[in-house]
Amino acid sequence: MTQDLTQKLKILISGGGIGGLCTALALHAKGHHVTLCEATEILKPLGVGINVLPHAVAVLDEIGVLDELKEIAVETSALIFANRHGQTIYKDPRGTPAGYSHPQLSIHRGQLQMYLWAEAVKRIGPQHLYLGQKIRSVTQSAEQITATAILPNGDEVEHTADFLIAADGIHSAIRKQFYPDEGAPKWNGMMMWRGTSRVKPFLDGRSMVQAGHRRAKFVVYPIEEPSSDGTQLINWICDRRLREDGFGGALTAPSREDWNQKGDLNDLLPTFGDWKFEWLDVPEVLHGATQLFEWPMVDRDPLPRWRHGRVTLLGDAAHPMYPIGSNGATQAILDAKCIADSLDSTLAVEAALDKYEEQRRPMCADIVRLNRQEGLDVILDVVEERSPNGFAKLEDVIDPEEIKEIVMTYKKAAGHRVA
Repeated sequence: MTQDLTQKLKILISGGGIGGLCTALALHAKGHHVTLCEATEILKPLGVGINVLPHAVAVLDEIGVLDELKEIAVETSALIFANRHGQTIYKDPRGTPAGYSHPQLSIHRGQLQMYLWAEAVKRIGPQHLYLGQKIRSVTQSAEQITATAILPNGDEVEHTADFLIAADGIHSAIRKQFYPDEGAPKWNGMMMWRGTSRVKPFLDGRSMVQAGHRRAKFVVYPIEEPSSDGTQLINWICDRRLREDGFGGALTAPSREDWNQKGDLNDLLPTFGDWKFEWLDVPEVLHGATQLFEWPMVDRDPLPRWRHGRVTLLGDAAHPMYPIGSNGATQAILDAKCIADSLDSTLAVEAALDKYEEQRRPMCADIVRLNRQEGLDVILDVVEERSPNGFAKLEDVIDPEEIKEIVMTYKKAAGHRVA
């Protein structure tokens, strides 16, 4: 029987991260009946900073949450590529300074998630949002799906719906059900240490900087406006390559128990302890860390398909990628809009889900592959190789047209508007 989507659908979402919550809000705005299950029993503002690119911020505006998010975020003015001596290689304007209709937002991931959850409670209703329910499997008929969720005490509950959206992250139980032999995420040999510190604003107080090269990179950007004491909360990331033979996703990632664990400053200082720039003292930033975590840089191979009957994947469950180019949360938010728009039609469920996948899967697969080639960060490697001790004139090291070509290629593949 063909289902007429002028009748609003009963939709189940697995996962209450940024992708799952944006999807819930977008679908609810279209009049669908949404239920969401999140495995975490008590939601807390965990994590550190993330960036949301303008085309995803436009979706947040469409959902109706942008004005409030601007109050807890920084509108990024530029992404600056620098060598390990802090010398600027390339400055890429971002958000409205670059001519976009919307800003790029630098924001604390946990605060963004908590705000989206609060909005979902307000709009969708707490009776449709479940904490402490991890959906671990799904069965389906021609008409509906039945998902089994496990509670913290081990008991099981079932949810039925017209279809299921799995937004349950890189360790997705639903993805594993359909791809049981996929194995662990693939590690590129790079470990990331991520933290936050309070410092006096650097540069214009709105810039994101990536400095270094493929073996050691320091990323930093503010995630709050300056406070009354003149300091600003910044997010920083130290990337250090531990295994060269893993470049391109060839290694198995460290065990799940090693994910998001507390980091040790002593692992960073031998590499970054003398990175003192004119505009920022990196060792001082590291010593002033208010929190410090470490985890491996991992992804998964692109899938041949996301939809399986009345089940589809979204966000990191569908396309986990290296955190290069601010694409993690951005692509999940774009997924949310696309699936909501695809379902806002008279197509049958399966056809609507196919339409979503046709638009999103090829682009996300391209981003995964480009990020394995370091995306825009390849600019850093070119300069490090040609001028490891710094430069007097940048044009003696790299032609500006060469940089522009790298930038244009990546932006087009990632779905940016390119002037």
